[in-house]
Amino acid sequence: MNELGASFSILRNSAIISYILKGIVFTLIISTLAVVLGILIGSILALVRNYCTSKKTRVFKVLATIYIEVFRNTPLLLWIFICIVFCPCPELFATSMFGLTSVETKLLFKGSMALILFTSSIIAEIIRGGLNAVPQGQFEAGHSQGFSTVQTMRYIILPQAYRNVVPTLLSQVITTVKDSSYLANVATIELMARVKKLLSSANHYNGTGTINVSDVFVLFGVAAILYFCINFSLSLVVRRMQKGRTAATHMR
Repeated sequence: MNELGASFSILRNSAIISYILKGIVFTLIISTLAVVLGILIGSILALVRNYCTSKKTRVFKVLATIYIEVFRNTPLLLWIFICIVFCPCPELFATSMFGLTSVETKLLFKGSMALILFTSSIIAEIIRGGLNAVPQGQFEAGHSQGFSTVQTMRYIILPQAYRNVVPTLLSQVITTVKDSSYLANVATIELMARVKKLLSSANHYNGTGTINVSDVFVLFGVAAILYFCINFSLSLVVRRMQKGRTAATHMR
């Protein structure tokens, strides 16, 4: 058996395929949590940075600005290592779950926290751009209908802001999926970490007794194809959203 054939034989092992598929599931779960919580936190940060302009609330605007600029302008990998070392882990994540050991669940929680903090700062600026794109007259229209400021934001401003940034948000989702691969550096259990773990023990599965260069190309090639399939599917959604917005604009 030549080396390339031995490397491809790894992928004929059903246990290996199942192991990789579980990695995809964890990648999607981590990315979804980061995006959902990132939108929640980012929305709050964007609102605070945009509208806390009075003397009493200006301090919150300064804090939101510092948060956004610090996380947005520093590497994600830096915050992953900081969270791994300094972020406390709740007791809920100090036990084994999802088929993971207690150590793996702790690393998963801490690594996910870093991704959430980083992603929320990016999304905050995306949403702030959407807020700035809403005409000032929309506020006046809301107030003229008897809406309070909170009601105006909830029913008029935020829906328009979110609609304005949907394609950009979906692009950020793609970036977040790719960024989740950084968690492989702290031995978590997403796709890239599992591929690296498989590579370190490829000699047990390829039948040659050694780790070959072809094992690197095959295993990381599989990871690249899987990431491409996930992100290309999302990019198609982005394109359709953009075409839909363009068509709607032309109809007005």
